[in-house]
Amino acid sequence: MKLNKKLLVTGILSACMFAGNAFGAVSEEKAAQLGESLTPMGAIKAGNGDEIPPWTGGLTTPPEGYEGDGIYVNPFPDEEPLFTIDQSNVDEYADNLSPGQIAMIERYDDYKMPVYETHRTAAYPEDVMEETIENATTVELIKDGNGLGNYETATPFPIPQNGLEAIWNHITRYRGGSVQRNVGQVTPTADGAFSVVKFQDELTWKTYLEDYEPGQDENVLFYFKQAITGPARLAGNVLLVHETIDQVAEPRRAWVYNAGQRRVRRAPQVAYDGPGTAADGLRTSDNFDMFNGAPDRYNWELLGRKEMYIPYNSYQLVDRDLSYDEIIKAGHINQDLTRYELHRVWHVRATLKEGERHVYAQRDFYIDEDSWQASIIDHYDGRGELWRVAEAHSMQFYDQNVPWYAIETLYDLLSGRYLVLGLTNEEVNPYEFGVERRSRDYTPSALRRAGTR
Repeated sequence: MKLNKKLLVTGILSACMFAGNAFGAVSEEKAAQLGESLTPMGAIKAGNGDEIPPWTGGLTTPPEGYEGDGIYVNPFPDEEPLFTIDQSNVDEYADNLSPGQIAMIERYDDYKMPVYETHRTAAYPEDVMEETIENATTVELIKDGNGLGNYETATPFPIPQNGLEAIWNHITRYRGGSVQRNVGQVTPTADGAFSVVKFQDELTWKTYLEDYEPGQDENVLFYFKQAITGPARLAGNVLLVHETIDQVAEPRRAWVYNAGQRRVRRAPQVAYDGPGTAADGLRTSDNFDMFNGAPDRYNWELLGRKEMYIPYNSYQLVDRDLSYDEIIKAGHINQDLTRYELHRVWHVRATLKEGERHVYAQRDFYIDEDSWQASIIDHYDGRGELWRVAEAHSMQFYDQNVPWYAIETLYDLLSGRYLVLGLTNEEVNPYEFGVERRSRDYTPSALRRAGTR
């Protein structure tokens, strides 16, 4: 499937014309909609009178059976699909699907999308929502959109005026402040055979460091550490990232500890379309978390809101009674375990700037309006062909007021292979929020300690 060349040119021209204008905060009058007709995060509070209900605060109370141990139980255990989208009826629902979703249905005879009742479960802590409302009239894009002026924390642009502001909302969204997780990644062969690479990830926002002081590391957004814990041939390798905001002025600071060499090295390749960790060439560095890092290589166009069937409330995919063998199948994950709902999304198109290099010439983002998480991303290659389709199967971490992903999937339409990241069904202590970390925990010298095996 080829990208629309006319839309591509229009998007580039739109972005170029917009680049000459100042990116500014919205007026007090417009910001007054937040908490009224709009949610504090900028979503339309009302429903659509049919499948999409109004937002009433999200899911903030754990369901019966949750023991507060990070093993998340399904709050909707008795619900059944309203209908299923497959090859027999995909044309009927095409207006509410991305080209990538349609391509997956057309490619695989057994690929289907079970559609359930819509629940607007996304919720953030009160202070995050309050700070987001304040950001609406103060935060600005600076340095040609590569930096954030007057920004400290929370969502910077709840009422986005362009595509770049919308993508910054995804990049900066709240994920619990300081969290550690143990997850698996698989890259099945075309016949479904796989082995699991296990990661222990840490993500700590700068302002959540125990020793944080105002003005500290001003251009840093958060600190990230990823240790491989299995298999044995990879165990002990560790990646450390200081995620800078303006990565044009100061590229992402990244280091890797190689357990075999017992050495720490700078890792400038951990950015843009550099290879993803232990991903067998199936994802780029900036495919992690659906999209991360510097947005400077693309022009960004905001194409508006639309209603789409996106993965949502995907609690079946974290069920502890499931093994990875039951989830991972040839060509795609077991779609019987998925859940799709109709939600409003922001459609953002990224087109590669002239003279810039990246394996993806165009990316179409569909970002959930309630959480600012990218839900679907269609990736096109340099020939304009649809190449990879990413789906984020989201869930609400209801004891933490954190929307995040159960798993991320990235399908390669050309090779028939795919990648799944974030599996927790067979992992011990999958998520721990509120971990205490200090600046010294995220220094290159700390990598050797983390990588000892």
